[in-house]
Amino acid sequence: MTTREFDGIRLERVREHVWEIPREGEMRVPARVLASESLLERIGDDKTLEQLTNATHLPGMTGQAICMPDGHQGYGFPVGGVGATDAENGCISPGAVGYDINCGVRMMKTNLTYDDVRGREEELVESLFANVPSGLGGGGIVDGDMPTVEAVLDRGVDWALEEGWAVPADLEHCEDEGRRPDADPDAVSQKAKDRGKNQLGSLGSGNHFLEVQRVTDIYRDDVAAAYGLEPDQIVVLIHCGSRGLGHQTCTDYLRKIEQRHDDLLGALPDKELAAAPAGSELAEAYYGAMCACINFAWVNRQLIMHRTRQVFERVFDRSWESMDMQLLYDVAHNIAKREVHEVDGAERKLYVHRKGATRAFPAGHPEVPAAYRDVGQPIIIPGSMGAGSYVLRGGEASMDLTFGSTAHGAGRLMSRTQAKQEFWGETVQDELRDQQQVYVKAQSGATVAEEAPGVYKDVDEVVRVSDELGIGDKVARTYPVCNIKG
Repeated sequence: MTTREFDGIRLERVREHVWEIPREGEMRVPARVLASESLLERIGDDKTLEQLTNATHLPGMTGQAICMPDGHQGYGFPVGGVGATDAENGCISPGAVGYDINCGVRMMKTNLTYDDVRGREEELVESLFANVPSGLGGGGIVDGDMPTVEAVLDRGVDWALEEGWAVPADLEHCEDEGRRPDADPDAVSQKAKDRGKNQLGSLGSGNHFLEVQRVTDIYRDDVAAAYGLEPDQIVVLIHCGSRGLGHQTCTDYLRKIEQRHDDLLGALPDKELAAAPAGSELAEAYYGAMCACINFAWVNRQLIMHRTRQVFERVFDRSWESMDMQLLYDVAHNIAKREVHEVDGAERKLYVHRKGATRAFPAGHPEVPAAYRDVGQPIIIPGSMGAGSYVLRGGEASMDLTFGSTAHGAGRLMSRTQAKQEFWGETVQDELRDQQQVYVKAQSGATVAEEAPGVYKDVDEVVRVSDELGIGDKVARTYPVCNIKG
């Protein structure tokens, strides 16, 4: 089929897995959806396509507004969306980053095998749940005072290294080495800092989790070897962000933009896309505040990883070093960054907004860590508790097709409210344990229901599309052993 239509929005098939919404009216650029036929059906079920079309109206939008295979309706800008705006004559949009600034994932390797963990899953999940703070509200691994919060916002994982919460190799295997130098702690409100100071080192709630996994499949032997992955290996996946601090920062700047740039806002089809003109005082302040929140989130995941190492030491009665618990990679998927990309044959400075999308730089790119530069940047794609996750590497086509981006997960099929109507948390836990040997511990049954496997799209299909388009190449697949969430 060469054309599709959803609620009056027409898409034309450019080639396999690439669908375009042609530019018309006030659209500054076309929009593109990267999806198979089956995923496109799901994407067309909600307001994703309307939000993607609205995003093309942002000043300075370049190339196309892009929806990844896992795309779904979000706040203003779709989750799974990528939008690049001119960094000098365009804008930066908090709505195109999201409330959970630097929500992201990190994967830690071990030299343990599934046999080492089998039979100890309940002990491990109980110990992790008891020692890694989760859920709504306060309580973190570090009792943060204001000087600590300021230092974290400014220095990121450098602070964690100085304080003994990290080792140098952790920084070497993190996006941007765990620090955004453009961070401006003074641009983060006192209210945001107050919300964050008691949450440093905590998972939060919703879809955030810590999951022990085993490697089940290897697809590219050479890349897997470079990443240190092999079949039956135990790894740990951590998914969380900047907690209340990031949420408050987004709220603060949305309100400021509404007040100061109401003329720009009035020209957009959705006020939730609120944006500040590039070069304006508010654009620079938001960028500095966002970078500070990015630093906070990296430290948050670092502290959780440190605590996880300690839990493994107690459960397995050996040092984390002897279990080779090393960071594979940490990558953000709610972020806007100043990057240089080639557009129409010329290099341009852009704000690349990735909201529920993962950076996917290929081999040879100077921003890929030295350890992985010959094979490409690691990409971590979490699935559901019952479907497994994937490790990919940045694909060669990503720079041409997606401003160096790919999907960030399976993508939701239904709202949290609907999920609680469809699923019963305790039943989901029992079925995962008894039928799939996956042990889940959460603050409430409602949380488990909201995150039931049936709530999510088919992660295998999302990854297949990414791999076939060449924006993120399959390297390995993992499967849950135990999972904790708020």
